[in-house]
Amino acid sequence: MRSSDDRSTAARIRDAAITEFATSGVNGTTVRAIAAAADVSPGLVIHHFGSKDQLRVACDEYVAALIRDVKGEAMTSGAPFDIVGAFRSIGHIPAAKYLARTLIDGSPHVAELVDEIISDAVDYLGGGVAAGTIKPTEFEQERAAILAIWGLGALVMHEHVERALGVDITADFSTNPEAITAYVRPVFELYSQGLLTDQAAHAMSEALDSVSTETETKTP
Repeated sequence: MRSSDDRSTAARIRDAAITEFATSGVNGTTVRAIAAAADVSPGLVIHHFGSKDQLRVACDEYVAALIRDVKGEAMTSGAPFDIVGAFRSIGHIPAAKYLARTLIDGSPHVAELVDEIISDAVDYLGGGVAAGTIKPTEFEQERAAILAIWGLGALVMHEHVERALGVDITADFSTNPEAITAYVRPVFELYSQGLLTDQAAHAMSEALDSVSTETETKTP
């Protein structure tokens, strides 16, 4: 009896699928395994989602929505943009592990998922600009894409991040949020203080302006 679980049957199946996909990958996960994890029949999985592929799409959409909601709220409160940080308050499913695995596995839906994450990043970075917590830019789409891809790349390479920093960024930090500070503190420093000195930034700006001028001069 599931008296302590007030999720709908569809939500239980989706969450079970996220856990199974994160552990075994999409190809290595069967509908029967998902059904067993959700404590339902395989037929009920198909009834709610139609197929394993459609269930995977629902999982992608749910994880993207979690990132959107958590980061949208954090951005307006002054938190730095970091996809990994978006999962620190999501303890009921292994969302970070799922996203890392699905990016590696690949599917026709991965490009759509990444595009959605980037599109959402444009929106909540814009919300941060409006709230006065993020600097404005003339490269709204490009900045959002780069930051999103950097964050996703860290998830894909989480084993190397753990070797270098001693923290598994795909772990559940809901009960021990301090454990991820070895990753978050350097990220925060990069976002809040930048990397280049004023002198180096000025030289880089001049170099980029020079390249742009040369390009415009050569254009017929």
